[in-house]
Amino acid sequence: MSADFWAGYVSGAIGILVGNPLDLIKTRIQAGNAKQEIPSAASGHTQTRYFERWSALARGSAAPILGYGALNALLFMTYNRSLAFLNTGSIASAPEIPPAWSIWTAGALGGLATFFVSAPTELVKCRAQVSIPPSSSAAVLRDLWKRNKLRGLYLGGGITSVRDAVGYGFYFWSYELSKRALTKENETQNYEAMKVLFCGGLAGVVTWASIFPLDVIKTRVQTWDLQSGSLSSSASDATQSLLSSQSRPSDLAMSRPSTFEIARQAYKTEGASIFVRGLGICSLRAFIVNAVQWATYEWMMKVLGTR
Repeated sequence: MSADFWAGYVSGAIGILVGNPLDLIKTRIQAGNAKQEIPSAASGHTQTRYFERWSALARGSAAPILGYGALNALLFMTYNRSLAFLNTGSIASAPEIPPAWSIWTAGALGGLATFFVSAPTELVKCRAQVSIPPSSSAAVLRDLWKRNKLRGLYLGGGITSVRDAVGYGFYFWSYELSKRALTKENETQNYEAMKVLFCGGLAGVVTWASIFPLDVIKTRVQTWDLQSGSLSSSASDATQSLLSSQSRPSDLAMSRPSTFEIARQAYKTEGASIFVRGLGICSLRAFIVNAVQWATYEWMMKVLGTR
């Protein structure tokens, strides 16, 4: 495997470890159940709280640690090859200062290439993060496969692929252009390290700001049958569906509204603010995670002798 593949893999896995607690909060806010009713065995009543226990902050991390490492590896490898091809007609080497349009396009192609990994990884992660009773990634994966086989793993795949193409286009575009703007002669190692951290964090914030409404819709589509307040249920029926897997339809696609309908209903019932809900916590997470990811990627590329 190439150096950019392994550098991408390791940086992606580390990014998930760093960012999963904040990603859990973001997903619950987007799904509409950041505060959930948790049965209390001792009192017989329900308690409203954000998380059942500290270990809940790691919920849903198994799928992205395994999947996002592979996703990041595929992303960076496809981006580098696409960038080289768009500018030189060969995948061997890219120009030192490629034009902005080719950076965005190569990033978008890289995002599209991750679809086969990204769609099931995002689906399992989101459903594990919002499920009640708590479910592991493995349990969510088994349930999806049991009910819909391979098709079940790509629920919401269309909106996921659009989000990834647009988002990763801006991801690489903002990183490379901000690095150029901050580059100066005779950079010290400390300055170079701080530049990578800052530009990586900035790229993460720019990316999520550009696609956040799409991400909200994606989360709603992928967790539609798990949300309290499902479009096809009353409040009591929705709570029952959360607590009993037997009450869910055996086929996830049955009676499911279209992506457009889910977005329209979200706007109708919760207003335009629903499409930016959670953007603050997401931006914080994006800056931290992507600063670490880019620093890890650049360091590994140097270690492997390509920078």
